[in-house]
Amino acid sequence: MKRLGASIIFVNDKQQVLLFLRDDKSDIPFPNMWDVPGGHVEADETPEKCIIREMKEEMDLDLKKFQLLCVKEFDDRIEYTFWKHANLDINKIKLMEGQCLKWFTRQEIWNTELAYGFNEIMEEFYNYKEAIL
Repeated sequence: MKRLGASIIFVNDKQQVLLFLRDDKSDIPFPNMWDVPGGHVEADETPEKCIIREMKEEMDLDLKKFQLLCVKEFDDRIEYTFWKHANLDINKIKLMEGQCLKWFTRQEIWNTELAYGFNEIMEEFYNYKEAIL
């Protein structure tokens, strides 16, 4: 059985999405690459509980009221991606994992290879946002 992952796309009023720069350590997957916040679902939790825990651990955020965007199967995992509208002040977030946070435009994402195959999910997100706006 494939492992489960949970991730969240934060989108602000400018339609930018929040990404973090992974640590530059050779012993982790995708070092020094931009990534969507999230993590691995533990044996005793749902993807929803996982994303709440991960955001508390990684950014000290108390995550509430978010929506499921998609469930996508990759070669290595099944990813549950959620999304939430949030105008987070990245200068006030205490990042516990990764090097830094940055808001990205859709164009910047197109020009950036994201870790774990997230470009595909980002494209789905922007198409979804256009459909509901």
